[in-house]
Amino acid sequence: MTPDRERTATRLLHSSAAHSYDPEVEIDWAAPLAPDTYFVPPHRSSLYGTAIWDRLTDEQRITLTRHEAASIAGLGIWFETILMQLLVRDYYRQDPTAAHAQYALTEIADECRHSVMFGRMIERLDTPVYRPDGLNALLGRWIGATGTGPRMFAAILICEEILDTLQREAMADERVQPLVRMVSRIHVVEEARHVRYAREELARQVRAAGRRRLAFDRLVIGRAAYLCGTRLVHPEVYRAIGLDPAAGRRAAWANPHFRETVRWAGERVVAYLADLDLIRGAGLPFWRRSGLLPASFAGAGVSASP
Repeated sequence: MTPDRERTATRLLHSSAAHSYDPEVEIDWAAPLAPDTYFVPPHRSSLYGTAIWDRLTDEQRITLTRHEAASIAGLGIWFETILMQLLVRDYYRQDPTAAHAQYALTEIADECRHSVMFGRMIERLDTPVYRPDGLNALLGRWIGATGTGPRMFAAILICEEILDTLQREAMADERVQPLVRMVSRIHVVEEARHVRYAREELARQVRAAGRRRLAFDRLVIGRAAYLCGTRLVHPEVYRAIGLDPAAGRRAAWANPHFRETVRWAGERVVAYLADLDLIRGAGLPFWRRSGLLPASFAGAGVSASP
């Protein structure tokens, strides 16, 4: 067990003991939702700035953001469930007396509470449960059952850091429902530890991985980025405002405001993974289709070749 790995894990264990929250206690789930209040910052709605948005009533705009918030929470639950599987499998091989292994269990406990919290919020919003389906669902089960090394920790970071960026803004925006702001605040505080843990572990795993291993992992990482970027807002949310899902999705992805939101949400994790040379090779086309990369990415010195 490397000393720096143990030092980081020990600090994170102490932080967890001092700054962890129980959503059942911290959140007043019985409080009524605030009237005439958005569920995501309106400028982050997928249709903001489009002709469709201009035609919507205020009530329809709020309804759309209600379903978009549920979609983001549903994706969060889906990824956290995969993450818990990965961490449990990884823990099985570790020394249970090591701080690194003990922090993995602590993070699993955090994610259990987060998934319950997101589930309670979706129930309170009275929306469908939006989650990946079809091929994406199959890939999720495969990653949960087989993910190890760089692809495991990079996939974790992509979703966690995108959600973290969106929630940091939402929790400080007074136009957003108090319930969503409180859920976001709890998640942001606790996810900061998870991101630190995953970033440091990913860097170690990349250093230890061989060339062939990294080539395959870059492909899996790119596919995970594509899923997270393109399914942040599930197409079915548009039914809530009487719009065909396919038409809503086309409008969202043609919308420069939404494309900028997706790029902005992925900015930090894209920079970190690029520094680790993980955004290239066979995975790069998936990254380009994800909407997470800036237009200037190819000129930043990262090769598009395998």
